[in-house]
Amino acid sequence: MSSCYLDGWNLIFCCSRKKPAHDQVPCQEDITQDVILDKQFIGDEVVIVKSDLRICGCGAALATGPIVQNKAYFEVKVQCGGVWGVGLASRKCDLNRLPLGNNEESWVLRSDGGICHNSKVVHQLNVMPDEGDIIACTYNHAELYFYINGCQVEFPLTGIRGTVYPAVFVDDGAILDVIFKNFCYPPPDGYSRILFEKSLL
Repeated sequence: MSSCYLDGWNLIFCCSRKKPAHDQVPCQEDITQDVILDKQFIGDEVVIVKSDLRICGCGAALATGPIVQNKAYFEVKVQCGGVWGVGLASRKCDLNRLPLGNNEESWVLRSDGGICHNSKVVHQLNVMPDEGDIIACTYNHAELYFYINGCQVEFPLTGIRGTVYPAVFVDDGAILDVIFKNFCYPPPDGYSRILFEKSLL
């Protein structure tokens, strides 16, 4: 992952130089179970397809695995534009009440460029993510950083407590593909795909 940063207008200049890591050989990890979207924790009008990695419809979904390791990374591709969000949430979060980021149990980057928690816009990007973009998250139990096409947004969310899961929401025709392995961009140093707790032993 490059050391470039973005705070809004720097997005186009910075990320135009980034290239996905499609030519990299995926690391072979000894994991028997992959993280996917959890059909037990989705909104009532959510549809999960494509090997449980694509969300469409209206509502939110959590991943099957919480983030228990020290440094975790995952990506989401904006397959089709609309209203959407990417981030973290606890299982106490109301997955039918959109947008996420409107309560104490969710922390997200929204399609309008807002980085939100507890009904507050912590930071507003000047350039909105677009269809085809790759949104990534890194979380180290202290800070949640967002990345757009490999460039880090320099405003993290902090103060996240409790057990949290990767979370996504869609509305107004949005479609998101969640990527938990074989990433488009290499994770930052020390970060890796989300592991189930038994895989950390």
